[in-house]
Amino acid sequence: MELDFESLKAQNNQVDDFTHPDFYEIDNLLTEEHKLIRDSVRRWVKKEISPIIDACCQEATFPQHIVPQLGDIGCFGPQIPSEYGGGGLDYISYGLAMQELERGDSGIRSTASVQGSLVMYPIYKFGSEEQKQKYLPKLASGEFLGSFGLTEPNHGSDPGSMESNFKDDGDHVILNGAKMWISNAPFCDVAVVWAKNEEGIVHGLIVDRGMEGFTTPTTHKKWSLRASATGELVFDNVRVPKENILPNVKGLKGPLTCLNSARYGICWGAIGAAMDCYHTAVKYAKERTQFGKPIGAFQLQQKKLSEMLTEITKAQLLAWRVGTLMNDGKATPSQISMAKRNNVEIALNVARESRQILGGMGISGDYPIMRHMANLESVITYEGTHDIHLLILGMEITGENAFV
Repeated sequence: MELDFESLKAQNNQVDDFTHPDFYEIDNLLTEEHKLIRDSVRRWVKKEISPIIDACCQEATFPQHIVPQLGDIGCFGPQIPSEYGGGGLDYISYGLAMQELERGDSGIRSTASVQGSLVMYPIYKFGSEEQKQKYLPKLASGEFLGSFGLTEPNHGSDPGSMESNFKDDGDHVILNGAKMWISNAPFCDVAVVWAKNEEGIVHGLIVDRGMEGFTTPTTHKKWSLRASATGELVFDNVRVPKENILPNVKGLKGPLTCLNSARYGICWGAIGAAMDCYHTAVKYAKERTQFGKPIGAFQLQQKKLSEMLTEITKAQLLAWRVGTLMNDGKATPSQISMAKRNNVEIALNVARESRQILGGMGISGDYPIMRHMANLESVITYEGTHDIHLLILGMEITGENAFV
């Protein structure tokens, strides 16, 4: 079914009255620029995403028309220097933008996270000047949509065992392999792909749409991230010019550095999903009457809401602090893992408790809670599973590597 997005916006004209909880006055820790960026993205979400997102989810449709809009509002690579088309902003600004996008939908935030942290960032960090000039401005504007190829059908948490490989062929290399669970893949114009050379060393390659043997089949039958474009990257003797190899990194350091940036964005984004569920639950608890009074007057409902607000507040402080560390260049992978793991977990718990407050209505598409809950089941797995982040922290604590 092809959706008419303008009609949906006209039909679903109820006011999105979301306001974020700020129990510890964390806004006072933000600059005016931070708040301006957050509020501008929030307005865009209210206008462009809120009226259409339920239909997109129900019909498993990615709203492809929003890609250039995300470029226009600066959500593609806001942390990339402006000379390459990015926003030249700090990491708090980036986090707040991701928070607002995921308040709309995790899939929308995923589109921006992949573009900025997993496609633009490695090209900026590890690419040649020619690669930066060729790709980054078009990715920043949304003219190009990018994807990131690391996870494979047989290798998720163990990327070092990847089977994708390339062999020398004069001015080109011949790339073979497949990547799975790839956001943006079905519509991507360019993919940053990680594969092993003939010596078994991992390198990043920029693969362009249209290269012979490169296909991007769509992943179907998802119960989660249904408004996100997910697919595979398949390489069948693809001839990639050697100038498309990222020259300034080799080994797993390349993709893992990118994942740190993406995980950081997720720790903020998950707060947005939690806030939206909490906002919905508070509003419903005040309006829904049972036994002669609003259900928000009952002790068990107040307990749920109080615990939600507490966990959201803790997550806000965690994200803000790791953001300041990112700005100072001091954030460690284990600190980022802690924030990603904690904040996605609390968001999923908030979604589940919010669903309980809404009772049967909690599963209805008239409310965002079940959509957020299903989405977060993916978010808690991708960019490092919940358990993998636990082991990253465990290695930091004990000095012992539990992965081998």
